[in-house]
Amino acid sequence: MRAPDAEPTRADDRVLLHAAVRHAGEIALSFYQTKLKTWMKSGDSIVTEADIAVNDHLHKTLAQGRPDYGWLSEETEDDAVRLTRQRIWVVDPIDGTRAFAKGKPHFTISVALVEAGRPVLAALFNPATDEFFEAETGQGAFLNAKPISAGHRGEIEGSRMAAHGPMFKHPAWPEIWPEMDIIERNSVAYRIALVACDAADAALALNTKNDWDLAAADLILHEAGGILTSHDGRGLVYNREIPRHRSLLAAGPEMHAALSARVAALTLPS
Repeated sequence: MRAPDAEPTRADDRVLLHAAVRHAGEIALSFYQTKLKTWMKSGDSIVTEADIAVNDHLHKTLAQGRPDYGWLSEETEDDAVRLTRQRIWVVDPIDGTRAFAKGKPHFTISVALVEAGRPVLAALFNPATDEFFEAETGQGAFLNAKPISAGHRGEIEGSRMAAHGPMFKHPAWPEIWPEMDIIERNSVAYRIALVACDAADAALALNTKNDWDLAAADLILHEAGGILTSHDGRGLVYNREIPRHRSLLAAGPEMHAALSARVAALTLPS
C-alpha cells in the first residue's frame, strides 16, 4: 500500500483515471437523449449542461485528487500555472457535443495525462456505444481491454477516411481525390480512435484543433502502431502556452506516407 505522502505512481494515476472516466460516462448518459439546456460560446461552439457536469466531476476527481498536477480543459478557464507543472491533465468532457446534443452516439469523453509535452496515459470513452479506449506509454493500446492496432493499408482509393467529406471536393486541390468511404464523426478524438482500432484507415483535418481534442487519441494511436502529426508531418507537443495545433493527419505508417505525399506541401491560411 502506498504511503499517504508518497508520490503517486503511474499505476495509481491509471486507476484514478479509469475510475474517473467511467463515472463521467455514467454522468453523460444521464443527460443523453434528454431535453438539454444548451448555449453557445465563442467560436460558435455549443455547450450543454452535460459538458459542465462531466467537467465538474473530472475536475473534482482528477485535479483535486492530484493537486500537484496541472489542468487544461475545454470547459475550464485556462490557467497559466499549468505551464509550471511537470504533469497535467488534458480534458475534453464531451468531444462531439453537437452529436451529443442531437442524441447521436458520436461523442467521447477524452482525458490524457501529459508529461514533458507528450501524453503518457490516456482514456477515451464513448458511453453510448460502450467503447473504452485506453493506452499507457510503452504498454500498447486497448479497446474494452482487448489489444488494438492500426491497419497497414497504403492505397488511398477505397480507403475508410474519418474526415469532413466536403473538404475533399474543394476546388483548390491540385489533384482530384480518389473515391473513399467517408466516415463522419463530430468527435475528432473518436475519429483518431477509429484509426487506432482499424475501423478507419485515416483521419485528416485541415483546421485548428486543441490539445484536448487530440492528446488522449494521440497516445492511443501511437501505442496502436499508428502516427499522428500535423498535415506537414510535424509531431505534436502538448501543454504549450497556446495549446492549439494547425491540422492533423492520423493513419497507420503506410497510409500516413501516402497521404503525406498529397498534403504535406499545403500552405494553410493563418
